[in-house]
Amino acid sequence: MRLPFFFVLLTVMIDAMGIGLVLPIMPELIVEVQGGTLATAAIWGGILSTAFAAMQFVFGPVLGNLSDAYGRRVVLLVSLFVMSLDYVVMALAGSIWLLLAGRIVGGITAATHATAAAFMADVSKPHEKAANFGLLGAAFGVGFVFGPVLGGLLSEYGTRAPFWAAAGLSALAFVIGVCVMPETVTDKTRRAFSLRRANPVNSLRAIAALPGIRPMLWVYLLYSISIYVYPAIWAYFTTERFGWSPQMIGLSLGVYGIGMAAVQGGLIRPATKYLGERVTIIYGMGFELFSFFLLAFLTNGIIALMLIPITAIGAVVTPALQALMSRKTPDSQQGELQGVLTSLHALSMVIAPLLMTSVFAQFIKPDAAIYLPGAPFLLAFVMMVICLLVFSRSRGVMA
Repeated sequence: MRLPFFFVLLTVMIDAMGIGLVLPIMPELIVEVQGGTLATAAIWGGILSTAFAAMQFVFGPVLGNLSDAYGRRVVLLVSLFVMSLDYVVMALAGSIWLLLAGRIVGGITAATHATAAAFMADVSKPHEKAANFGLLGAAFGVGFVFGPVLGGLLSEYGTRAPFWAAAGLSALAFVIGVCVMPETVTDKTRRAFSLRRANPVNSLRAIAALPGIRPMLWVYLLYSISIYVYPAIWAYFTTERFGWSPQMIGLSLGVYGIGMAAVQGGLIRPATKYLGERVTIIYGMGFELFSFFLLAFLTNGIIALMLIPITAIGAVVTPALQALMSRKTPDSQQGELQGVLTSLHALSMVIAPLLMTSVFAQFIKPDAAIYLPGAPFLLAFVMMVICLLVFSRSRGVMA
């Protein structure tokens, strides 16, 4: 099982590289195909992200239930194959509407991380789950190191070059998966596919009905909304506040990826071992609160870069939350759980981009009452406080 284990980590890393590759060029690409100002591009960027997330919200439980019924292998491979085609469409898109169509299709098939998490749940013992979920996060972080940096470098060859690279990486992952990916769903754990349970609402009800899971789902959603401030507005925020180029934006995202990989690949294991999952989550949220508040008012780009490793410490929250929920979920519903978490994460991606980019646009427009590009980080700070309060009130529920 060692080779498939590392293949799944490689797949998540390549997936993150594909996503990160295109982040530095999105502001320029949207202006190129649509025209307008940076503020207008930020709004369209939010719309594209929201369309992608909306499809994940609707189809995440479908793919999770399909993986419980037909296996992780087929869902993972089909997702990678269609994802590679989607990047080709994006590379050829000549209008904002084709970019939107590409994001809709990409959102439907972007089940790689959820399926990988279900695979990890299949092959992990209960006490190993937080660490193994952390390895998935670390793999994603490593991909984020190389992806944005490579995307920034490729932007020298035009706004379409990163899309071609992302298509090639996804296709490579598909080919490797065909060769080495086994099936981990057995006849004992296989659960028949039910269309009734495959929609987001019914899947959410089924998982929320498990003992102790409901409050953790609320925490996961609130945390995801607040933390999504980074991918939602980072490229636009750093362009406006610090005047960063795509190359510098890519470098900054790479620094964050290094920090996240170090935290989730190394820190999560000793943190959950010595502090426990609950205390680890509380400390992680505390670091996020500190970072949000500083970024809201920061005007020095060098200090922003120095702050990124501190911000990355908050990355311990997600794998610890996943471990808490996975240990309370039957083996036959691990895929359904991951599908629900994908939907909740997608719901946050529906809400956050439109919300954060709209706040950003309001506070940088020429007639703004207060000029504050960091205003979305203040909003994220308030939401994280609410998240921490909800989590604190759940003490004892997950015992």
